[in-house]
Amino acid sequence: MIRTLAVTLALATTLPALAQDAPPEMSPEEAAMMQAYQQAGTPGPQHAGLAKTAGTYDLAIKSWMDPDAPPTSETGTAARSMILGDRVLTEKVEATMHGQPFTGHGMTGYDNVTGKYWSTWNDSMSTGLMVSEGTCDDAGACSFTGSWHDPVSKQEVSARMTTHWTSPTVEVFEMYGPGPDGKEHKMMEMTYTRR
Repeated sequence: MIRTLAVTLALATTLPALAQDAPPEMSPEEAAMMQAYQQAGTPGPQHAGLAKTAGTYDLAIKSWMDPDAPPTSETGTAARSMILGDRVLTEKVEATMHGQPFTGHGMTGYDNVTGKYWSTWNDSMSTGLMVSEGTCDDAGACSFTGSWHDPVSKQEVSARMTTHWTSPTVEVFEMYGPGPDGKEHKMMEMTYTRR
């Protein structure tokens, strides 16, 4: 009996204090805003699709400096993993590029608000950032457009990138940009083979 009375007294003194600390009730407008933010931040099927590509890959890299010359061929590795509660796919590349050690870092996500995929890329050959946006289909084939600032001209350069899976374990990335004559040409091809 004494124990029950003590618990009742403790609750009687604690509950009013808790009620004072409770957040105020939201207006309909505030509730709609809260719902919009929750929907914007909730991972969906597009994020689950990105997560399926997580893993370690061997890379075969072809680069074209001159569109009329044969490409250089080099190798590397890529490690992909999901971050931010399975909202964003990160990729770290370790390779050789034009005979030099090369490290790159990319992020890819899907924006619930815009309904588009986005990508960022930076690497050890630059101090800048490439930002891209695009679409992907249910088979994981994607088409992006992006831009960066050219070190020589200092001007913004645009390029388009495509990816597609040739098998459940092989993905091909291709990058196209302006050549010396200003016309689009293939700049790079990277073949990812999952280990």
